[in-house]
Amino acid sequence: MFSIASLGNAVTIRRRLPADSPTGPWTRMDETAQVSERTLRRGLTHLDALEAESVFIMREVAAEFERPVLLFSGGKDSIVLMRIAEKAFRPARFPFPVMHIDTGHNFPEVLEFRDRRVKELNERLIVASVQESIDKGRVREEPGNPSRNRLQTTTLLDGILEHQFDAVFGGARRDEEKARAKERIFSLRDEFGQWEPRAQRPELWNLYNSRIRRGQHMRVFPISNWTEMDVWQYIEREHLEVPSIYFAHQRDVFRRDNMWLSTSEFLPNGPDETVQRMTVRYRTVGDMTCTGAVDSPATTVEDIILEVAAARITERGATRADDAFSETSMEDRKREGYF
Repeated sequence: MFSIASLGNAVTIRRRLPADSPTGPWTRMDETAQVSERTLRRGLTHLDALEAESVFIMREVAAEFERPVLLFSGGKDSIVLMRIAEKAFRPARFPFPVMHIDTGHNFPEVLEFRDRRVKELNERLIVASVQESIDKGRVREEPGNPSRNRLQTTTLLDGILEHQFDAVFGGARRDEEKARAKERIFSLRDEFGQWEPRAQRPELWNLYNSRIRRGQHMRVFPISNWTEMDVWQYIEREHLEVPSIYFAHQRDVFRRDNMWLSTSEFLPNGPDETVQRMTVRYRTVGDMTCTGAVDSPATTVEDIILEVAAARITERGATRADDAFSETSMEDRKREGYF
């Protein structure tokens, strides 16, 4: 049995417990669930509410900024962003191009999916290449470190400057990592593309401050309030295609830094690292050099949802070697201009 009490624009739902419960017949206030009264009245699901918020954010950016761009990696979060953009602007084309930062170390399956998906949507794709940044002397690969993950920042900032983008959509979510958990939906970047956590703007009542000075730009995260579970449930509901590496498949992998890494020309295994043929899948899409696979039999979206429900660590915490570099690796990179 439930009791519903209204207070302003929110309602409190309290669950009735047995009379002999140590907490009394009703749960304590800190155990109550806060939900939108409007959501209850309209009978929306939590996915409907999240989708509506994301659509509103995208339309707000399209109305307030002159040259937005949507970052698309071919991963599950950016796939959801593309669907949100469809819901926000179809039947018209997107009022912004799509951009991918190509490190040169991407999974071939993801690149094939990226090109095919953008072609299906008939949208403009901009590819910013880390290899070109290396060739021009803009960045230099670190000796002994095969990952180009950190080098993406310069390529991204150069792409933003070249095309003079003033707003950049990203698929970051608060549940992924602690630095992203404290970042606002509208995240201001200064003239050097850097993020200052202590200078973030308040976002009260879903009101977003979009004012920027010349040279600054805004990073915008429409699915910041989503979780990994929300993303997969939305993919299931919308029947969205995702790259095949998200599902269980046979792959040659080796163990390094407590992760199963794929063998490739970019990341050879060491003499003491035995290559094994395993059935694995990927929870997140990144460079082949820093993205770990998980031992999994999941071959359908339904299987993945069950796995996510049982998981006790986020996909980045479990499978991204670049986030394990230090306790503040993500925040340090974001301060420099990372996604």
